[in-house]
Amino acid sequence: MPLELAYQPIELPAVAASTAGELRPRDFAARIRRRDMRSIRRALRAPSLLRQRLGGVAMFGVLGLLLGPTGWGEPGGVHAAVARAQMAGLQPFERGGDSFPGSAFYWLDTSDSGLIAPTEAQAKWDQSHSDAEILSARPVSAAGSSEDRWRALQCLTAAVYYEAASEPDAGQRAVAQVVLNRVAHPAWPNTVCGVVYQGSERPGCQFSFACDGSLARKPMKAFWDRARRVAADALAGYVYAPVGLATHYHTTAVHPYWAPSLSFIGTIGAHRFYRWAGAAGRPAAFTARYFGGEPLAAPHPRTWTPSPVDIADPLALEKAFEEGRIVAPVAAATVAPAAAVPQAAAQQSLVRPQVLPGVKAGATSAPVSGSGSVLPGYENANKWIAQPGA
Repeated sequence: MPLELAYQPIELPAVAASTAGELRPRDFAARIRRRDMRSIRRALRAPSLLRQRLGGVAMFGVLGLLLGPTGWGEPGGVHAAVARAQMAGLQPFERGGDSFPGSAFYWLDTSDSGLIAPTEAQAKWDQSHSDAEILSARPVSAAGSSEDRWRALQCLTAAVYYEAASEPDAGQRAVAQVVLNRVAHPAWPNTVCGVVYQGSERPGCQFSFACDGSLARKPMKAFWDRARRVAADALAGYVYAPVGLATHYHTTAVHPYWAPSLSFIGTIGAHRFYRWAGAAGRPAAFTARYFGGEPLAAPHPRTWTPSPVDIADPLALEKAFEEGRIVAPVAAATVAPAAAVPQAAAQQSLVRPQVLPGVKAGATSAPVSGSGSVLPGYENANKWIAQPGA
C-alpha cells in the first residue's frame, strides 16, 4: 500500500501596516564586499611584522640604557658592577680564590713561550757564573752519531709524554729542561737516556714511568708528536728559562719529605720545581759536558744491586756530591760510537757516578736507607741456596 503524506500549509504572521511596504531580500554580496574593503584598509594602516619586531628591540635597548647606570637587573647592584669592572684588568693569579703558590708561572702569557735561543742562552749562562742571579740554564745540544741523536730524542720524548702529556707547553718544556739540567750535572749520568732510565732496574727510579708499568700503555699519536716537538726544541739548544737550574719536581698532589730542604722555584702546569739549595744547585756545579754515547732507549733489566748512594733520595745525593764522592766524568777527545762498546759496560760507565781519585776502587759503603737499599737479612735474596743439580 503506497505511503501518503499530508502536508499542512504554513501561515505567516500578519505584517504591520508600517512595514507592509516593499519587502526585498538582503544584499549579502554587498555586505561581504564592504567587509573585505575594511579589512584591506586596516591591514594597510597596521605596521608590518618586521617593523613590530624592530620596534620591540629598540624599546628594550632604550630601556636598558636608561636603567643600566642604576644597577637594575644585576645581582648586587651598581657596586658589584664597578668591582667587576675594576677586576677585569687583573690576571687570573691575581684574583682571590684563583691563585696558588707559583700560579704566576702557570698563567704565563701564551705569546711568551719562555724559550731562549741557544746563543742567547749561552751568553746568559756565561754571565750567571759571575752574577748571583741565575738567568737561565746552560744549553745542551744533541751530539754524537745519528743513532745517539735518535736515542736522545726518543728518551726525552718519552719523559715529556709520560710525565706531562696532558699539560700545556710550559709544563712539558719544564720537564724537558729538568732532564737536560741533570745531564749537565755530574750527580747524574751525562746522557739523556741514562738520566731518563736511571734506576729503572729497581722498584724506585728517578722518573716513575720508567719502573711503574706506564710504558706498557701505547702512546697516543697526537700527544706523542707534540711531546716530540718539545723534545726536539730542547735538544736543539733552546732553554726554558722559567725553571732555571731545577733538577727535581713533583706533582701538586703530593708533598715529599725532601721538598722543604730544596729551593722552590715555582709551579708550572701540574708540577712544583726545585733546585738544590747548597753548592750542588749553583751554576758552578753544572760542569758535565754532553758528547753523545747514548745507551739503549729502554729501561734497564730488573736487578736488585745495592748502590753506595741512593739515587732516588735527593738529600743523600746532594750530600754525596758536596762531600766529593761524585765528580764530573772526564771528557775524552773522541767518543767511541755506542755500538763499539758492549751494552753492559756502557750502562755501567754512564749510569754509575765516578769516585774521586784516592778512594779505593773496590771499597763500598753501606747503602743509604731508602729506595734501592737492601734490608738486613735480605742480602742473599737473589742467590741460589744450592746450585740446581748439585
